[in-house]
Amino acid sequence: MQPVVRISRHGAERLDAGHVWVYASDVADRGHAAPGDVVRVADGRGRPLGVAHFSSTSQITLRLLARRPETIDASFWRARIEAAAQLRRRVVASSDAYRLVHSEGDLLPGLIIDRYGGWFVIQTLTQGMDRAKDQVAACLAELFSPAGIVERNDAPVRAKESLPLNVGILRGEVTERITISMNGLRLEADLLRGQKTGVFLDQRENYLAAARHARGAALDCFTSSGGFALHIAGRCERVEAVDSSEAALAQARRNAQQNAVDNVHFRQADVFELLAGFKTSSRRFSTIVLDPPAFTRSRANLDGAVRGYKDINLRAIQLLDPGGILITCSCSHHMPEARLIEAVAAASLDAGRTVRVLERRTQSADHPILLTVPETCYLKCLILEVL
Repeated sequence: MQPVVRISRHGAERLDAGHVWVYASDVADRGHAAPGDVVRVADGRGRPLGVAHFSSTSQITLRLLARRPETIDASFWRARIEAAAQLRRRVVASSDAYRLVHSEGDLLPGLIIDRYGGWFVIQTLTQGMDRAKDQVAACLAELFSPAGIVERNDAPVRAKESLPLNVGILRGEVTERITISMNGLRLEADLLRGQKTGVFLDQRENYLAAARHARGAALDCFTSSGGFALHIAGRCERVEAVDSSEAALAQARRNAQQNAVDNVHFRQADVFELLAGFKTSSRRFSTIVLDPPAFTRSRANLDGAVRGYKDINLRAIQLLDPGGILITCSCSHHMPEARLIEAVAAASLDAGRTVRVLERRTQSADHPILLTVPETCYLKCLILEVL
C-alpha cells in the first residue's frame, strides 16, 4: 500500500494549476513516507491529487508522477519512455544523439535519459528516481537493446537529495570516446567524463539557426567541444573559438579534424579578459557567439547574474562591425528571457548601438517545455543584429 502524504490548500492549488512540485512548507502530514517512496497525495479533506515521489531532504518534497491512482511498476516506466520516444521520432532530425527523457517535460520528474547512437546515459536526480534506476535501465534494455547504459549521477543537485555522486556503466560496454552524428557533422562524445552527459544536446537546433545568420570573421566564446564554431565555420571566413578548458579544446580540435574543418582556430583563454584585450587592440568581428555557463544557480543571485550578462554582452557588442551578428545565450532557468533581454538592451545602450532581434529561441524540441511548469524552460538564445 502506498503511503499517504497530505498537503496544504496552497500546495493543492499549485497542483491544480498544473505544476508537479510540492514544497516542504506545503506538506501537512508526511504519514509513514520513507525517502524515495511512491506515495499517494491528498489535500486536507482527503481528496486524492495523484501519485508522487517523496523526498525526505529536498525542499521539493513531492514530485508528481501521475494525477490519478496508478501503480508505478515496469509497465508504467515502459509506457512513459515509449511516449517520450514517440515525441523524439517526430521532432528530432539529422541526429542520432538527443534527449530521450527530459524530466518534468516528459512527466518523469528527476529523470534524464540522453541517447548517443547505440548508447544511453541516465541521470536519476531524486531519491525516488534513484530507487527506480534499475527498473529504468531494464526498460531501456528491453526497448532499445543498447550497446551500453551509463550512469552520470555526478550532478551537484543530487546533494539536495542526500544522494552520493556516482559515474559508471550500468549495462553493456562503453568505449572511452564514441562518435555521434549531428546536423551533418561527426562529433566526439565522452559519456563518462564529458560536459553534462557527453555533448550539449540542447543547443542542437540553435547551432543550425546560428549557421543561417553567421558570416565574416567570427568569435565563438565558451566553445567547449566546438559546437557553435563547427556549425558556423562553413558560413564564415574564419572562426576564433575560445574556452578556458584545455581538455574541452582538445576535444574540439579532434572534432574539427574529423570533419575536415580548417578555418577554426582554437585558443585557451579567459573570455572576459580576452574580450577586454580585443577592445584595447581594436579587433573587430562580424559574428560573435556567447554561450557561457550559468551565471547563477539560485534565484538569490539573479541580480549579480544580470550584471554579468550585461557586462559580457557589452564587451561583445563593442567588437561587432555594423550589421554584425550576436548570438547570446543563457542556460540558467533562474534567468527569465525578459531579464536577459533587458541586460542585452542595457548593454547596447551603453555601447551606443541599436540592436535588432532576428530570432528568439530556446532549447531543442527534444527538451520539451510544459506551460504550467516554467522550470522546464531554461535555455534562452537570442540572435541579434547590431546596427
